[in-house]
Amino acid sequence: MGFQGSSGEGIRGIVAFIGIGANLGDPAAQCRDAVRRVGATPGVWVLRCSSLYRTAPVGPTEQGWFINAVAEVRTDLSPAKFFEALKTIERQMGRTEGPRWGPRVIDLDILLYGQEVVDREGLKIPHPEMHRRRFVLDPLCEIASYAIHPAFGVSARGLLDRLTDPGVVELYAPAETGE
Repeated sequence: MGFQGSSGEGIRGIVAFIGIGANLGDPAAQCRDAVRRVGATPGVWVLRCSSLYRTAPVGPTEQGWFINAVAEVRTDLSPAKFFEALKTIERQMGRTEGPRWGPRVIDLDILLYGQEVVDREGLKIPHPEMHRRRFVLDPLCEIASYAIHPAFGVSARGLLDRLTDPGVVELYAPAETGE
């Protein structure tokens, strides 16, 4: 017998977490729009989203600060199809290829996909830098401090407690409650 939702329907899919960021245009609005677009994707349901955080850039510092968040979703898409859906949203929102750690109109990264570890050309899950980034772990811990990194066997809270990243992360706007 499978899990049942509140209305009796079967619950299917994998719980995944997406890192969201932008520092061009209106980054807060773009992050919120990206979450709406993710939720409108067939086979993807947004469960909750963290607050928005204002964060110093990593890499080239001659660019604007970022707005970052993390969304928890349930999906019945495979990791590869989910990744492609996120890349499609980025392109629809005007994202173009640019320098690594450079400015961007939107960035959507799969942080965790259940307890799966994927290591393919162009797709690495868990995200290979998430355990080193305060701008990922602060919002992830806000909504799911218990989430376990499948390669390390450590919770998001444990990763944050061990973090030495000196990056500045400030609360920008509280999570939207949907009310």
